[in-house]
Amino acid sequence: MASNFKGSRSSLSISSDAAESHKPPIPPTVTFARRTSSGRYVSYSRDDLDSELGSSDFMNYTVHIPPTPDNQPMDPSISQKVEEQYVSNSLFTGGFNSVTRAHLMDKVIESEANHPQMAGAKGSSCAIPGCDAKVMSDERGADILPCECDFKICRDCYIDAVKTGGGICPGCKEPYKNTDLDEIAVDNNSRPLPLPPPGTMSKMERRLSLMKSTKSVLMKSQTGDFDHNRWLFETRGTYGYGNAIWPKDGNLGNGNDDEVAEPTELMSKPWRPLTRKLKIPAAVLSPYRLLIFLRIVVLALFLAWRVNHPNNDAIWLWGMSVVCEIWFAFSWLLDQLPKLCPVNRATDLNVLKDKFETPGPNNPTGKSDLPGIDVFVSTADPEKEPPLVTANTILSILAADYPVEKLACYVSDDGGALLTFEAMAEAASFANIWVPFCRKHDIEPRNPESYFNLKRDPYKNKVKPDFVKDRRRVKREYDEFKVRINSLPDSIRRRSDAYHAREEIKAMKLQRQNREDEPVEIVKIPKATWMADGTHWPGTWLNPATEHSRGDHAGIIQVMLKPPSDDPLHGTADDRAIDLTDVDIRLPLLVYVSREKRPGYDHNKKAGAMNALVRASAIMSNGPFILNLDCDHYIYNSQAMREGMCFMMDRGGDRICYVQFPQRFEGIDPSDRYANHNTVFFDVNMRALDGLMGPVYVGTGCLFRRIALYGFDPPRSKEHHPGCCSCCFFGRNKKHSSMAHTPEENHSLRMGDSDDEEMNLSLLPKKFGNSTFLIDSIPVAEFQGRPLADHPAVKNGRSPGALTIPRELLDASTVAEAISVISCWYEDKTEWGHRVGWIYGSVTEDVVTGYRMHNRGWKSVYCVTKRDAFRGTAPINLTDRLHQVLRWATGSVEIFFSRNNALLASPRMKLLQRIAYLNVGIYPFTSIFLIVYCFLPALSLFSGQFIVQTLNVTFLTYLLIITVTLCLLAVLEIKWSGIALEEWWRNEQFWLIGGTSAHLAAVLQGLLKVIAGIEISFTLTSKSAGDDVDDEFADLYIVKWTSLMIPPITIMMVNLIAIAVGFSRTIYSVIPQWSRLLGGVFFSFWVLAHLYPFAKGLMGRRGRTPTIVFVWSGLISITISLLWVAINPPSGTNQIGGSFQFP
Repeated sequence: MASNFKGSRSSLSISSDAAESHKPPIPPTVTFARRTSSGRYVSYSRDDLDSELGSSDFMNYTVHIPPTPDNQPMDPSISQKVEEQYVSNSLFTGGFNSVTRAHLMDKVIESEANHPQMAGAKGSSCAIPGCDAKVMSDERGADILPCECDFKICRDCYIDAVKTGGGICPGCKEPYKNTDLDEIAVDNNSRPLPLPPPGTMSKMERRLSLMKSTKSVLMKSQTGDFDHNRWLFETRGTYGYGNAIWPKDGNLGNGNDDEVAEPTELMSKPWRPLTRKLKIPAAVLSPYRLLIFLRIVVLALFLAWRVNHPNNDAIWLWGMSVVCEIWFAFSWLLDQLPKLCPVNRATDLNVLKDKFETPGPNNPTGKSDLPGIDVFVSTADPEKEPPLVTANTILSILAADYPVEKLACYVSDDGGALLTFEAMAEAASFANIWVPFCRKHDIEPRNPESYFNLKRDPYKNKVKPDFVKDRRRVKREYDEFKVRINSLPDSIRRRSDAYHAREEIKAMKLQRQNREDEPVEIVKIPKATWMADGTHWPGTWLNPATEHSRGDHAGIIQVMLKPPSDDPLHGTADDRAIDLTDVDIRLPLLVYVSREKRPGYDHNKKAGAMNALVRASAIMSNGPFILNLDCDHYIYNSQAMREGMCFMMDRGGDRICYVQFPQRFEGIDPSDRYANHNTVFFDVNMRALDGLMGPVYVGTGCLFRRIALYGFDPPRSKEHHPGCCSCCFFGRNKKHSSMAHTPEENHSLRMGDSDDEEMNLSLLPKKFGNSTFLIDSIPVAEFQGRPLADHPAVKNGRSPGALTIPRELLDASTVAEAISVISCWYEDKTEWGHRVGWIYGSVTEDVVTGYRMHNRGWKSVYCVTKRDAFRGTAPINLTDRLHQVLRWATGSVEIFFSRNNALLASPRMKLLQRIAYLNVGIYPFTSIFLIVYCFLPALSLFSGQFIVQTLNVTFLTYLLIITVTLCLLAVLEIKWSGIALEEWWRNEQFWLIGGTSAHLAAVLQGLLKVIAGIEISFTLTSKSAGDDVDDEFADLYIVKWTSLMIPPITIMMVNLIAIAVGFSRTIYSVIPQWSRLLGGVFFSFWVLAHLYPFAKGLMGRRGRTPTIVFVWSGLISITISLLWVAINPPSGTNQIGGSFQFP
């Protein structure tokens, strides 16, 4: 079915200009025509076939009291659920200067879709002649038959029968007795599907009204319950119990103005925290801090001694060494000072369950009161990011241990590839058996590829007798699933070729009919990419064409799995591959999103894609928390989201902007040759930052608070940071005395850096764009993300039980609005990417985004779980690893030369946190001094001089103390962080490898961008494995030449030649200078020991060293030898080559 949302940009989203005018805009109409499988279009004039959600009854609906023992409202009408099913089966497309269309998918993939939530799920066909649409179905997939004669009829034909056929069943010719669907269809006065005009209550306002009305028994008074949320939202006074200020007037419904009610019910109940901080033992931390200060003092004395004792015989050598040593000391200080306060943290999942999922007076049914989470998965190129890897990540998310109705997964396909689309549809189909299997048998990990490749016993701790049978069946299904995924490229190509041939034949027949006697010319038709239902793919075609290429295609949204029912849906033992009795078979919401791309627009790479997901998800599900994952990072611990939620929902959690999880990797070679695990950073630096304002954001495995991404300041910012004020989200007039004494907690949404910057509702479109849906969703997300107000010390809390209400159903206008906010024009003249969302302007947008949040006063938390929360892949190939480090380092250089430099941070950022961010921007510049220092031993051996006049006792003593303190600090870091000594040493080695190659190139590229404005383009890190299927570490031995290898090769060759020259000179000299030789040789070996993994990587496997390595090594050796002979010729001659003459 193709449906056209006839509305321009201004009609889909009410702009600020339209809001100021006196005439409200006309709601855009929606016209529909269904395309049958035979290619015929059946027009339905949806002026008749309007949406029930657009009815006047629903639009005027303002307050809905949630289910309570004394109020049991009916379930949502069947018509609304049918509308949602209709929307979820439609592919929505649209964008700039184009009509938003909804195309009903007869099928999404070639194979059958069995789960009732899935788009294109199989079902009975309509019995009306000429109509082959699907019959309406419920959440279990059972047919909804409105007549007692069980005549099968689709939604569209049913409404036509009601409105034009007098309500007569086409089967038995009797009037319909079911009044649910036809009442709404007849009484809606033939209204089209509208978007809410200004002045009416929006969907988000209706949802907020639901939360306002939730009853609370936080405190009993003589006349009944005190409604905490009504007091919170309907007055502008102080907060209710559980917040910072208790009402002093005591007017809580008991009639006594001077009486303050005592919250006896909560005061008598012990309060338990969700998290606790585990301090490092003083026996480890105290010596660690002492050694840091001792080393600082020794370094200062050593540098003072070096400056005061120059080597007059080689002043150039001494000068270079002193400058390098001063920089190294400064760099070490920047790296070491933030490590003074490391902490460990622990969570209590039992307390989380007791508070949010246990029946109580505020939650009689025990339904989950946890806030919603929207999970973002980003992918861009199915060739470098295999769809099977992405599909496994999706499956691990769908099977996560979190309330199904509170979880939503959004897949961003920035390439707009049909291959990714159909792979996601296949994953949704396989989830029908995989997710219930995981729930039934408590499977870990819930990534099928990792689970079936486990090397440990899969039957350990499994007690259900049918586990073996179930596992065998699911394993076979997964093998078939993999084959289908792997065959998708060929399947899409063959299908497209077949349809293209058919179109060419049709065109030729038509040409023959129009030109009977004229010669027939060859008809050239653009070779399109075709979907499984026989229609053009609106995204990128295999053969790119206008409006169908990687940088030029429409926005696409497809609800792969529609939102689940609000109550658990248990499976049965019938017609199933496995017995799912008492197992919840619901699946979370799964949405495929490909934002619109057009030539001439800067789409801002991954950051732009993430911001598009933020806006689309705010309109469709509006989870107050966002978890972002790379396509190759899957959930390894099914309870990871609960662990993160412990921090967000704990006391003071409303000031936490994100919870960062460590990155753990699979497929790394056992020796971790290139320090791919990066354990020193993730287990030492990040734990240390957790003791300050929190860890930096590293791009994946991070649970965000949505309003922190929106650029708002943390609650109580004045209280924590006097003098750094912000303005209220809803606007504030400082002249009004009534607002002057309003408690700070009432201004829970603030944005701005000074009191002079006032913001009101009219300014919001300039910041967030002109979508009223999006703006209405912001206060709802803020409220839902608050911790429970179950203790007097919990500030800015919400009432228990406020989030047990049913979700809003999806309708066509909602998805149409989501299409508009992912359009390429939406961010124009807004603050998206500048202050709101992921920040643009850097290839390391993750670090900048986290920095902006810390700069506004937010805190972050590092969550290290006992079982790894997430696992992913990392490049084990030397070239890929160097390119990855190059991208990170280039981003750091961009940060240093931008307004995000920590030197320009606000006073809200703590000093040590500022130093940590300053180190992020400065560390690549160490490469300049490092390369010089790596050449100094060779220069010393060539010249016969050393960096000091003589190796006296003072120099050796300083050197010994500095080395010993460094080793002791490493031992203590290993002690409190839990890393291995080998991991620390690998990190030191790769620090020098990266510093002499990628970091230097990053500095040069960063300077080119800043000075000359030359943009840097980076390729995606490949997530695919090597071609050798017999060796999982085949990539480790592949040598791919890159110019980044030239500096380390040069350093190695120069030092090796220098050692040979130094030994030769000393042995054959009249008065050997052994002290100078030993000093130079020692430092040369120090350099070579660090470069050993690099040299080993150049050797490849079994001596398969590329010829280019030998060529470069030979050229460098000859060039250096000739240069040195020219610079310092043998005594008695001034000619190159000395006294040697050809015969």
